[in-house]
Amino acid sequence: MAENKTKPTEASVKSYLSAIDDADRRKDCEALARLMTKATKQKPKMWGTGIVGFGSYHYKYESGREGDSCLVGFSSRKGDISIYGLVNFPGQDKLFAKLGKHKMGKGCLYVRRFDDLDSRILEQLIVGSVAERKRHYG
Repeated sequence: MAENKTKPTEASVKSYLSAIDDADRRKDCEALARLMTKATKQKPKMWGTGIVGFGSYHYKYESGREGDSCLVGFSSRKGDISIYGLVNFPGQDKLFAKLGKHKMGKGCLYVRRFDDLDSRILEQLIVGSVAERKRHYG
């Protein structure tokens, strides 16, 4: 079975964030890191070379595949900021309706600007997702 490519590393989150060329994007990612730190009560850690993750959990699928992943995280991508780990939990749809300008992909949320979002709603989505993931995976 293939090994997970995205693992926690000792790379510096501060260095990752400071290397973001666009000053506005860098500020957005720094704000997102502060929000996720507050919501998860976890310090940020680099997962692979491009994901800032918070906390971790161990998963095991019925197929037998298992591994570790961050509870939630984000990455500055070419066009948008990708936010990972927002899972289904009761009331989530109502929160997404109030979140602000965003796009949903398979397994992640895409945002252009942090200011396009209601940060209080995003924090609720993060807290709810982390609680659901912990409930499901222990």
